[in-house]
Amino acid sequence: MSNDEGRFESPRRRLDAQTDTPNDREDRWARGPEVKKGEREEALAGMPGDTGETLRERQRLAQIEMMDRWIGGVLTEQRRSRRWKLFFRLLMLALVLALVGYVFYRAFVAEPGSGAPAKRHLALVEVHGVIASDAPANAERIIAGLDRAWEADSAAAVVLHIDSPGGSPVQSQRVYAEIMRLREQGDKPIIAVIEDIGASGAYYIASAADEIVASPASLVGSIGVIYAGFGFQEAISDLGVERRVMTAGENKAFLDPFQPLNEEIAAFWQGVLNQTHEQFINDVRAGRGDRLVESDELFSGLIWSGEQAIELGLIDELGNLEQVARAQVDEAAWQDYTPRLDPFERLTRRFTGAAAELLGIETTRSPLRFQAR
Repeated sequence: MSNDEGRFESPRRRLDAQTDTPNDREDRWARGPEVKKGEREEALAGMPGDTGETLRERQRLAQIEMMDRWIGGVLTEQRRSRRWKLFFRLLMLALVLALVGYVFYRAFVAEPGSGAPAKRHLALVEVHGVIASDAPANAERIIAGLDRAWEADSAAAVVLHIDSPGGSPVQSQRVYAEIMRLREQGDKPIIAVIEDIGASGAYYIASAADEIVASPASLVGSIGVIYAGFGFQEAISDLGVERRVMTAGENKAFLDPFQPLNEEIAAFWQGVLNQTHEQFINDVRAGRGDRLVESDELFSGLIWSGEQAIELGLIDELGNLEQVARAQVDEAAWQDYTPRLDPFERLTRRFTGAAAELLGIETTRSPLRFQAR
């Protein structure tokens, strides 16, 4: 009997040790439906008349049953925990995707001005960088922004926000013509605000505005036309390189840098420059009117500070964008109406522009430039 009792008590002690130790109570795998003490004692005590073998079998079955209940509870708790974890992870993923989608929409899809504020504001159109057909500051994009800004009912004024050294004569003339067309309608004022620089083709555009505002240190003017090239004919001769060019028309390749530019061709090309310069001068006079001060140097291609430019009548007021906004709508409130660039196109432009600048390559298609040097 003592051997039977020893064999009976040993599993009980092991069971008590498994269920009552502090470490196991803290173990998450031990969490589950608690087996009532009475049920456990009843299973371990057995029934009257049970032999030792029967008691051992009854104990083994009771332990298996309790273990099954414990494992079932643990599995249920694990499933519940996994469901909550999955729910919160999906919720977090949905929030992140919604945020990314909103940022992408605002940055690349939503057109500026599509959600124009109802309160009075300045309708901004950006003219930044070189003006060229293959640059962000191209006529098509600027004109689209101008038209959108002009049609905004809550816009107190259209503002050309300029920070550009100039560029293509044709692109500048197209924007100039559109501004003059809108200006003649007289619906709202068009104001050019010059930041660091508004020179050459950029000033060409600004001269069509009703009013030009610049900071005292802004660079303004450079009313002229430029063509720049190189002559490599002697260099290739020294290197023993033969240049082969075939044309239909004897002067078709007159700007070829590997051929000499004779006096007759130089005079012809100078005539083209002079005619383009005259177009520039006439349009500036038409835009600025009698505000210009007559001076021999005014159209010589010189560039002035904003403080000097106001004395020559090239600008109307010294100030900045914030001051213009407060004067028009009593607060610094404006909305950008410039059409957004395609994100891939923007990346390509930056890469090619940086590469061209590094190599010293001109990217504009026209050999003539309204651009400060």
